[in-house]
Amino acid sequence: MDRNDIVYRTYLEILRRELVSAMGCTEPIAVAYCAAVARATLGALPDRIVVEASGNIIKNVKSVVVPNTGGRRGIAAAAGIGALDGDEQAGLEVILRVTDDAIARLGPYLERTPVDVKPLVSDSLLDMIVTAYRGEDWAKVRIADEHTHIVRIERNGEVLREEEPRAGAEPNDLPDYALLTVGDICDFAGTCALEDVRDLLDREIEQNTAIAEEGLRVDYGANIGKVLLKTGDDLRTRAKAYAAAASDARMNGSELPVVICSGSGNQGLTASLPVIVYAEGLRVSKEKLYRALLISNLITLHAKNGIGRLSAYCGAVSAGAGAGAGIAYLHGGDERDIAHTIVNALAIASGIVCDGAKSSCAAKIATAVETGIFGYEMYRNGQQFYGGDGLVVKGVENSIANFGRLARIGMRETDHEIILMMTEKR
Repeated sequence: MDRNDIVYRTYLEILRRELVSAMGCTEPIAVAYCAAVARATLGALPDRIVVEASGNIIKNVKSVVVPNTGGRRGIAAAAGIGALDGDEQAGLEVILRVTDDAIARLGPYLERTPVDVKPLVSDSLLDMIVTAYRGEDWAKVRIADEHTHIVRIERNGEVLREEEPRAGAEPNDLPDYALLTVGDICDFAGTCALEDVRDLLDREIEQNTAIAEEGLRVDYGANIGKVLLKTGDDLRTRAKAYAAAASDARMNGSELPVVICSGSGNQGLTASLPVIVYAEGLRVSKEKLYRALLISNLITLHAKNGIGRLSAYCGAVSAGAGAGAGIAYLHGGDERDIAHTIVNALAIASGIVCDGAKSSCAAKIATAVETGIFGYEMYRNGQQFYGGDGLVVKGVENSIANFGRLARIGMRETDHEIILMMTEKR
């Protein structure tokens, strides 16, 4: 593929937009970022905070440990640390450089500072408003559609910035994700000038491997990665264990950053770590690893594009299919092998629900990785699912579109019911 080709340039733009560093689960970090911007707009440390959040934000913040908060969970912790010491210029690394003094002051600050959490009715699944008060003064910040997409800033009634939430519609300045196809992804990955992507992929390898190793070394959550390694030490098990261990750490307070994919650290870990582990086990060249990571990341983004950032559909399923595609490439697979791996994986695992960010995400990731690998093993052994087998239809692009429709439209009521079950008083 020529470097001046529109598809080539679009894919580079997508990768640079998506493969960014984030610390902690992206939903609580988005709340922290929103609170940090609100504090900066207010110009003072808030003495009261109100957080209005859509159901999917509440779902994904409820049970996860927020890094640099002394092990605290939930929206109040995220908003509190963001307001107290968050860097409003740092995006998803807003609390990466929080000081030890701020962590020590967070408990007393939350004790004297009310943080009211209210549901926000919105057409956008990812939507939040943080209002920070100091005496009679106040500042309001709204983030919608994406984790750092600020759509409104207001201070004491004066609107400083405003745009309408997109509610799923794509803005004009985004790269054209509709150009993602399995065929072009394989072409791009096989011909890409590596100097165009090496910095992105080196950071992904370094950061995501580091948190996986921490997850295997330290006790986090349900220790899914460690449990897996107790069952065996073969390549397939290690691939699942590394991805799960990284999620173990990330969901339970690790302060290490990760490179995300499709707005999710867990999806970034799922798409990358199994491929990294397999590349080491197969002793392939660094170039081969880079090209396999391009496939896994772009297939993940392609499969998620028709779903959206947040859904009742577990995003690890898409990333597991991406990982399976990358592993197929490491084994010498071509576009046909990769396409069948994707369809097989999605046919098996689609339907796993997202019930928020928490320890069990690691186990779901291990399942998604297993399914991605098994999808490739099926095809390598002459087996596949055909059009008419459930949601599978003829053509990989048509099947991807079908599973995206399931997640985006078919599971709306499922999402609503999950949020009710997670938030109702018992």
